[in-house]
Amino acid sequence: MDQKGHKTYLGVDVGNTHTVLGLFQGPEIIASWRIATRPDITSDELAAGLMPLLGSAGFGLGDIEDLILSCVVPPLASTYKKFCQIYVGSTAMVITGASQLGMPILYERPFEVGADRLVNSIAAYELFRSPLIVIDFGTAVTFDCVSNKGEYLGGAIAPGPLVSAETLFKKTAKLPLVDLFSPPESILAQDTVSAIKTGIIYGFAGLTDRVVQCLSTEFPSRPKIIATGGLAEVIAPFSESIERVVPDLTLQGLAIIYKRLKKESAPGL
Repeated sequence: MDQKGHKTYLGVDVGNTHTVLGLFQGPEIIASWRIATRPDITSDELAAGLMPLLGSAGFGLGDIEDLILSCVVPPLASTYKKFCQIYVGSTAMVITGASQLGMPILYERPFEVGADRLVNSIAAYELFRSPLIVIDFGTAVTFDCVSNKGEYLGGAIAPGPLVSAETLFKKTAKLPLVDLFSPPESILAQDTVSAIKTGIIYGFAGLTDRVVQCLSTEFPSRPKIIATGGLAEVIAPFSESIERVVPDLTLQGLAIIYKRLKKESAPGL
């Protein structure tokens, strides 16, 4: 706990490809890391991997008092819960579609909504207080719509850029696996690597703009378009619809939800 009485806690967003971890004291992000998601990792391996990361920020496992978890890989939810029990000494706060998060979920099957989609939507609405389309460029590209009243409306899902690049590599004999984290120099590519980058990055920018255009017709007034995720900053310059990239949107959402859940559980409230 810091001098202001804020607990030190971990916010964890487990995606299919990467896991983002944030070290918090109250609403402040002290440090953050992006690591590969390993579905087979054990709670002890998780602790061993976290120790040097926390150490780099001047903290140790013993400083962590809580853990809040958004997870789309079901086996890892159990791993993080076990880690929290053994190494943190508390019960992990696991976000699901059934959680009371302070955002009405107007979705036919709320339990099917990925926790990361809800976390992003809550963070974006808290930041902008307007109708929104929130785009997350992860393993999948998700489009999440939030009303001007802060209601989760639903959205769309498409395969992500990295999935497309990996599929090309696996399903073709000669095409290489391409790093997409740097943009193509020109739309008219002169080599195979650049051609793949151009096709995927411009292609996903076009996909983004078309889906946003269609979803926007469902709003009574024009929504704000926000992007996050590993490739958001690469694709956004080629998109005509993305207005702002918020790289740490999911971590901000975890901090907001942590505060809300802790307030609800406080005695006398």
